[in-house]
Amino acid sequence: MESTAAAAMALAPVLLVTNDDGIDAPGLRFLVEQLVAARRYRVLVCAPDSDKSGVSHCITWQRALFCKRVDISGATAFGVSGTPADCTSLGISGKLFDGWFLIWWVLSGINIGSNCGYHVIYSGTVAGAREAFLYGIPAIAMSYDWVKGQSSVNDLKVFAEVCMPLINTILTEIKNGTYPQGSFLNVDVPTDAAHHKGYKITKQGKYMAARISWEQTVYKKPAVERYQTANIDVDGEKDSELVTPAENDLLFKAAIVARSSDEVEEEEDMDRKSLVDGYITVTPLGALSHTDPEAIPYFKACVTPG
Repeated sequence: MESTAAAAMALAPVLLVTNDDGIDAPGLRFLVEQLVAARRYRVLVCAPDSDKSGVSHCITWQRALFCKRVDISGATAFGVSGTPADCTSLGISGKLFDGWFLIWWVLSGINIGSNCGYHVIYSGTVAGAREAFLYGIPAIAMSYDWVKGQSSVNDLKVFAEVCMPLINTILTEIKNGTYPQGSFLNVDVPTDAAHHKGYKITKQGKYMAARISWEQTVYKKPAVERYQTANIDVDGEKDSELVTPAENDLLFKAAIVARSSDEVEEEEDMDRKSLVDGYITVTPLGALSHTDPEAIPYFKACVTPG
């Protein structure tokens, strides 16, 4: 009986999981736990070995990446000293995992913090999915609308549970050859994940919760600090990556400046508006930047010789 089950798993669709909060982040662990429990997938994990939130689609060219096996029950996992895009690229390359696997699908998340509107540009979670899309592999970026003081780590487990029907449905579409190849998906789950209003197909809006400002600071000796994502503290430790500056160097640290809540777009089919209204938003994305059609005649006139 065990040999039959093992043979079935050997033929199961192979999913690659990554994220930007790091391989120890609870969102990734809960997602993998649900995928393994479903007994329908062979689960591979290739994720950053530390928090890489907000790195966008950064890739590593000038140095080698360190890869270390990580024990995650039911999965084959590696923590990598790179970005989410690095992890996806390496994971699907066929060079990291023993044997050769045809990766059916890439799941990036569960991110702590929503990724709607312009935040898609900054998001390492979205980049992990986009990198797969660039190689023709279906992908989903998955993020939870974490609210400090209201959300808890258990909400990430609920997220994983409520998204399994979507994951299973899309896998069926991939198996049947009916899944569209022209986009990847960006999924955001509302703060009250247990009482969501259902799935809603949305468009990327112009929402931006905060701007980055800069504050001059002083050098502090590197110290061991608690592992944390961009939004919550999580048990564990990591080494600071501060480098000792020269005597006359100026030091500046990024600061997040919140924007007022009334700057959320009002259109009903936009991602952030729908998420705030309690829906699980499913936003198809592409990799191309779309030019404003009204700008084309203006710039043609500017660059065309008189």
